[in-house]
Formats: sequence, C-alpha cells, structure tokens
Amino acid sequence: MAHKCFIGFKTEDFLYKKHILEKLKVDLVDKSLHEAINSDDEHYIMRKIREDYLRDSTVTIHLIGAKSSDSFGWEEQKFIKRELQASLYHGEGNTQNGILGVVLPHVTDSIYRGSYNCEKCGGSHNYVNVKDTTVSEFSYNYYIPNGVKCSWSEDDRFCVLVKWDDFAKEPEKYIDLAFDKRVHPISEKTKVRP
Repeated sequence: MAHKCFIGFKTEDFLYKKHILEKLKVDLVDKSLHEAINSDDEHYIMRKIREDYLRDSTVTIHLIGAKSSDSFGWEEQKFIKRELQASLYHGEGNTQNGILGVVLPHVTDSIYRGSYNCEKCGGSHNYVNVKDTTVSEFSYNYYIPNGVKCSWSEDDRFCVLVKWDDFAKEPEKYIDLAFDKRVHPISEKTKVRP
C-alpha cells in the first residue's frame, strides 16, 4: 500500500529529491518549508507546518547529506528541524509521521562505521554515527535512550535508517517500515524537540 510522503532535504541534495520524484514510484506531497512561521508559540508553529506542508503525509523522508547536522547551527538547519519536529508532533487533528532517514552516498562512510566488540556484553554491534551527522530531531529518535542496554534493536528506534542504494531499489519497503513505527510502542517515547 502506498503512503503519502513528505521529503525534507537540504538544497544541496535537491537532485536526490528530483530522482525520487521522477524515477521512483513514491506518492509525494511536494511541498517544502521555505519561510519561517512568524510566531513564538511552538504549538502554533507545529500546527501550521502540519496544516500547510505535511497535511496529507504519513511518512517524512529525511535526506541525510553532508550538511544535515546540527553542527551547521540553528539558522542553517531551522527548516529541516521544523519539518522533522512537525512530523513528530502529536497535535489536534493529526498524528505523527513515520520518519525515514535516507543516507546519501557521499556520507555513507561517515554514518555506517563498521562494527565493534562491546565491553559490556561481549557481543558485536554495528556503529551507526547519526549523532554527529544529523540534526538532533533525527538522532535522538533513532537512538532513543534505552536504559542500561548496550545496543539498540529496531524495536528501540522510532526513526528508520537506510542507505540510498537500498532505498532506491525498494522504496516502498522502507516507507512501510517507517509508517508502521507510528503505532509501534516506541512511538510513545519520541521527542519533538530533544
């Protein structure tokens, strides 16, 4: 079943959005937040973004490129952060979107860093670096604090993460995974503004 998707992206990554629009059979809400909403009321801002940009979407695709991290500062990231915040927001008349992070080829190696042996459990875990390479709205909801566990399973994560090449081959598979997270118990532990 097709789910309506909204794409959050940095201008530098527009060609990937264009590829999704033109080559992949993804049902898109083709709108982007370009101007700040003039208000200090966070609930109003979230509601307006939901109403004006995300209204019909159920999954937000977050294209993760070289300029998708908090290290570039609030002013540089305000639109992508607001889009993700509004996607995570449970408000009057809406539910949160599933969040699908698509890692673009030029940053794959800085995010997927191989595996390591865990001193705590003795097992091997994959090292996925989203803390330094994405905005906190994505990284927190990918690595939701899980107490004393030494690793995260898919049930411990709200955000879904996939490499561009895998997404391009089977977009609906990963969109479905993100959509299903909306009703998964982990959805109760998400944070809109971590």
